[in-house]
Amino acid sequence: MRVKLVAGNWKMNGSLASCQALLKAIMPPLSALKRARYAVCAPYPYLAAVGQALKGSNVALGAQDVCQFEDGAYTGGVSGAMLADCGCRYVLVGHSERRSVFGETDEVAAAKFAQALRHGLTPILCIGEALAEREAGTTEAVVARQLDAVIRQGGLETLARSVVAYEPVWAIGTGKTATPQQAQAVHAYIRARIAAADRRLADALVILYGGSVKGANAAQLFAMPDVDGGLIGGASLVADEFVAICRAAQGAEETARI
Repeated sequence: MRVKLVAGNWKMNGSLASCQALLKAIMPPLSALKRARYAVCAPYPYLAAVGQALKGSNVALGAQDVCQFEDGAYTGGVSGAMLADCGCRYVLVGHSERRSVFGETDEVAAAKFAQALRHGLTPILCIGEALAEREAGTTEAVVARQLDAVIRQGGLETLARSVVAYEPVWAIGTGKTATPQQAQAVHAYIRARIAAADRRLADALVILYGGSVKGANAAQLFAMPDVDGGLIGGASLVADEFVAICRAAQGAEETARI
């Protein structure tokens, strides 16, 4: 049975003091939410401090990126081994900002995905279409291409040790959100595509939605049968909003178990 996951992506925001203040605000209420799973993906310089603060809690540590290469002469890179050494459990791979701003290709994302797995990390593979692609009716083709790059490099079975996050680029930081029905349609497509090769793997795969999720819309999104939680950007920096989203995940889990 899939368990809801809420992962906060802090992006390149905050200071050490603000990160600590945010954790101080969210950890007490989250400690009472036992049904779902929670994580925060902190900027590289703060991973050690955030990891220390999370010790013994029900909130896992995640990183926002990983180098596609092993340790070596890759100035500025951070390897999977280093992230594991910092106590990371999750790492974002192929986020739309890495693709669009930093020019990462599907193949680079696939290589980073493989590196994460090699070092015992759970990659959160981000896939999704731009507005022009949605308007052109190519959403499924784009999502399939990004997913297939990972499968081609490592094999379908590697998805069993990962999380997938569908993030329509047109809904990230724009205030626009895919309707629950739009999100469900793409999530169902992703699951069906994998199920065509392995039904059990597809049924177990956690697929998150990312794109302007807030406390006000989280419950409706998480009620969709193929939406298994959220990858949360801006709202993860606001304690009350992030806690509300996590409570929505808890509520969805409680409803599913009735």
